[in-house]
Amino acid sequence: MTKLRKTSKTKLNDESHNTGSGQTILNPDVNENKAKSITDLREAGQVQAPPASEEDIKIRKAFVDKDWNEIKIADSWQIFKVMSEFVEGFEKLAKIGPCVSIFGSARTKSTHKYYMMAEEIAAKLVRHGYGVITGGGPGIMEAGNKGAHSEGGKSVGLNIHLPFEQFNNIYIDSDKLINFDYFFVRKVMFVKYAQGFIVMPGGFGTLDELFEAITLIQTKKIGAFPIVLVGREYWGGLMQWVEDVMLKVESNISAEDLDLVHIVDDPTEAVKVIDDFYSKYLLSPNF
Repeated sequence: MTKLRKTSKTKLNDESHNTGSGQTILNPDVNENKAKSITDLREAGQVQAPPASEEDIKIRKAFVDKDWNEIKIADSWQIFKVMSEFVEGFEKLAKIGPCVSIFGSARTKSTHKYYMMAEEIAAKLVRHGYGVITGGGPGIMEAGNKGAHSEGGKSVGLNIHLPFEQFNNIYIDSDKLINFDYFFVRKVMFVKYAQGFIVMPGGFGTLDELFEAITLIQTKKIGAFPIVLVGREYWGGLMQWVEDVMLKVESNISAEDLDLVHIVDDPTEAVKVIDDFYSKYLLSPNF
């Protein structure tokens, strides 16, 4: 007699029905106890989470609810740190006299034409009676402080602590170097103690400083101090977009706002804009 082999269908029926008890036993879902996501696996200890980067920690902390005690401890001390930076800035800069802030890239090499132009502009400003304020770092900032230092003028450096790029240059007057942790405090010092702004080619930080000055003048929060962009090749496209799109297409600014900015191509012309502005008021620097 031939022995019958159970087919897979026969096996399934045997496993699904208990004929002895007359009860139907459902076949368990083999995936029932499996993790449904990588988070489940991590919680179960089967997958090791990668170490969090400093950027990851900053982002995650923004979503964490703080209790009142944490708020009092962390935020209150931060307020005191901000206050201390304002106090130091006000004390050191209150009596520096007429100065011009020079903005520009920290990445500009000493052999670049814009570095040499910034150095010459700063030297000319000092010869015309102005001091120079820069961000205190390398690149264009170094050039500005170097030019002022070479002529024996006041050379101010508002340095900021950054994870890259920023370190104070050697041409800042020792009593006029201030270190900041907060950009917004530093920007207040740039604007509060400057009687004009020279803007050399730079990156996002330079654009931030430029538009901060324009906004404060446009909204009449500060006087209409002269803003000079050096390098028509660099700034021409941006200002053309401002005129064509912001003004003519979208009407987001007024036509007279364009007069707040002057574009020049050489150091002599840059300093002349500053001098001509103050000559209208019969004012001259007095150190």
